[in-house]
Amino acid sequence: MRNSVIKKKRDYKIITIEQAKIVSRNFLKSIELDRALFFGLPEIDDRYHIWRVPVKSKNNENIGEIVIDAITTLVNEKKTTSKKVLESRLLGRKNNSEARTAGGVIPKISKLRNTIGLGDCENLLQETPSESVDLIFTSPPYFNARPEYAEYLSYEEYLLKIRKIIHQTHRVLNEGRFFVMNISPVLIRRANRNEASRRIAVPFDFHRLFIEEGFDFIDDIHWVKPEGAGWATGRGRRFSADRNPLQYKPVPVTEYVLVYRKQTDKLIDWHIRRHPDQKIVEESKIKDGYEITNLWKIHPSYNKNHPAVFPLELAEKVIQYYSFKNDVILDPFAGTGTTGKAAVKNGRRFVLFEQDEEYLKIIKDDVFNWLQKDAEKINWINTEAPLNNAPYLNFYDE
Repeated sequence: MRNSVIKKKRDYKIITIEQAKIVSRNFLKSIELDRALFFGLPEIDDRYHIWRVPVKSKNNENIGEIVIDAITTLVNEKKTTSKKVLESRLLGRKNNSEARTAGGVIPKISKLRNTIGLGDCENLLQETPSESVDLIFTSPPYFNARPEYAEYLSYEEYLLKIRKIIHQTHRVLNEGRFFVMNISPVLIRRANRNEASRRIAVPFDFHRLFIEEGFDFIDDIHWVKPEGAGWATGRGRRFSADRNPLQYKPVPVTEYVLVYRKQTDKLIDWHIRRHPDQKIVEESKIKDGYEITNLWKIHPSYNKNHPAVFPLELAEKVIQYYSFKNDVILDPFAGTGTTGKAAVKNGRRFVLFEQDEEYLKIIKDDVFNWLQKDAEKINWINTEAPLNNAPYLNFYDE
């Protein structure tokens, strides 16, 4: 009874044993051990706001535990028994250097095929194999607090959703690889003349999430649009008319392209020198005309079917600068598929997740223009393949 009162009072999102087991089961599924392991009795530790879920073998032996944040519902992977340890204990081996595989000596080459999935990316990421993606490039949906458009009850709820997605992407991203995000502050328009508009510094809140979820900050690139591009926001018009002090508001003509790297003790040179296919490394070298500074002048794109598409040129630059040819590029908020198109154009593979069926239809209509006959080999998830194309049933190449 006491525990039940504490859980509700502290606004825990996991308040029952069954909820803790569901999160744990999804975690084991994500590391491909759900069929080999079982659970003991989950317990709440209200001193640290966590659930501890014992993990057992088929012989009912305790071989580890899963630690879950009761407030965010995220698995704390630093305190949870690692996949390597669980596997070694299942096999009855000591967790020492003799148990290491050759996969730790050289960079991994992903076997994922081109994939397009319909649904919430948080759920689809849970089904994506660990360390199977080489670069993530995306622009998340804007937070908008206007009631008629609001998808989230609060900004805090929005940040929690993004945290969960970043948490999952950390698992699916290969060691020491990059997550690049196009993001900008959001203007919350005033509801009436008696209120002030509000600007939320979303990129700075996202930065904290990336750091807390195990990423290192690398660069802040500024996408600069042509002069006049920001007038559509209405910002700066009042000042241009009256010129009164205190009213000054500059017209925004930039967006952030924030670059993070999954934490690792290996230097970037390791990925280059130890890459299993040095021919690919050579073919991936950047040609003349690359961006020298962190100011990238790129014309914005417009699409009548999507309110906030980023330019193909922006996606191409990111893909060329932060991946090798044949790498797998993930966009968890795919929109109309710009990242996928840029990936194919530059000799990479793609994984695109999108929950809006109208946007997915645009991707379906366009994907054969990117891939020609190779579009027949796409792995479709939660949606029918276009043109009576038989969908593949798994992520991996044969």
